[in-house]
Amino acid sequence: MDGVRTAGVRALARIHARADGRGGTCLPVLDGDGPLAPRRTRGSGGEAHVVLVGAMSGPLGGDHLTVRADVEPGARLRVGSAAATIALPGRHPGGARQDVTLTVADGGELHWLPEQLICAQGSDLTVTTRADLAPGARLVLREEQILGRAAEQPGGLLSRLTVRIGGRTVLDQELACGPGATGGWDGPAVLAGRRAVGQLVLVGPEFEERPVGAGPLGEDAAVLPLAGPAVLVSAVATDALRLRRLLDEAQDRLAAPSV
Repeated sequence: MDGVRTAGVRALARIHARADGRGGTCLPVLDGDGPLAPRRTRGSGGEAHVVLVGAMSGPLGGDHLTVRADVEPGARLRVGSAAATIALPGRHPGGARQDVTLTVADGGELHWLPEQLICAQGSDLTVTTRADLAPGARLVLREEQILGRAAEQPGGLLSRLTVRIGGRTVLDQELACGPGATGGWDGPAVLAGRRAVGQLVLVGPEFEERPVGAGPLGEDAAVLPLAGPAVLVSAVATDALRLRRLLDEAQDRLAAPSV
């Protein structure tokens, strides 16, 4: 229900993927409450597909949303979302918070590919994404953050992304944008006036066998090898469509044998 909220919403969605012993992946846990509604869709091969459906608007000011996904050995899981998430100001005081925790066991594989997160004018959102991987796990993780809708000022965003492999931190980065952010977030060294920013993290044993060098990918994206079998791609763009194109091109290029 999209009625008036007198207090912030607390909601949790859980996804647990397990190999079914027949070459496929089952989901013994798939549940959510409030605005978080995970739904299983038709998979492909041995991969299970889940879509996160927004059952309510938000996150609004005062909300705290949590998503947890766990992938066991031999399981393969792909998670997307039905539409972009729009952070909005709310009647309840304080900013909103969204926490994502991902764990992937040895031999497991997770593709975490939600649609864009849009920070509307007047919103204030803190996002944390933490991925804990065992050695031998595979991960494709994409984040896309859009600062403001068309022709409006951005909302406030504090985003932190942490990736650990075998208990070792290989990536821990934080980005603050919008009202109240410091450090020249809109200057030439960060977004340079652009309103779309994204990250792509790829983890897999192939990056030990075929290391990737650091460098630019065109004018608006760059690749950085991490301390482990992992690669980070960062990109900025004028809009969501251009950002998606940059990240898709980067993923295709990094998957090519010549890289």
